[in-house]
Amino acid sequence: MAAKTLVQDYYEFFGLPRKLSLDTEDLQKRFYSLSRELHPDRFARGSAEDQQYALDATAILNDGYRVLRDPLKRAEYLLAQEGFDIGEQRSKDVPPELLEEVFELNMLLEETPGRGELEEAREKFQGMQRDADAELQSLFGKYDASGDRGVLQSIRGVLNRRRYIQNLVRDVEKALA
Repeated sequence: MAAKTLVQDYYEFFGLPRKLSLDTEDLQKRFYSLSRELHPDRFARGSAEDQQYALDATAILNDGYRVLRDPLKRAEYLLAQEGFDIGEQRSKDVPPELLEEVFELNMLLEETPGRGELEEAREKFQGMQRDADAELQSLFGKYDASGDRGVLQSIRGVLNRRRYIQNLVRDVEKALA
């Protein structure tokens, strides 16, 4: 085998278009096909270079599949590839529309709430999470159709808001446990 250069871009590695809405069954088929083709056992009798290539390719394959099969990770990956900062959220970066929700939840948790109040809060936040997911799906379609970086900026904002909502759900579930 001649020395090969590994493609680091997950979309290119899988031979997929750079889109946010993917056919996950097609992705899975490509994953299994590439897994068979690149499995290190197939290169066990090859040169050290070929063996290393198989190991490196399998690592990219597994990482890429893990990222591309999850719509949220896929969106974060594409944003990062397009140069958007998707760093960790900080408490001072709470989306303004969630400030009241965060404040109310903190007040509720300090009051030793009843189970019913916590379950009601969880349902509310899970509904907000579903709304964010629906908004993301709509934005994914808009981006795929236009390639507009402005849509990516909107996606980044919804992802940030969704992370905060997920944290609210986590905090309520922790209080319920």
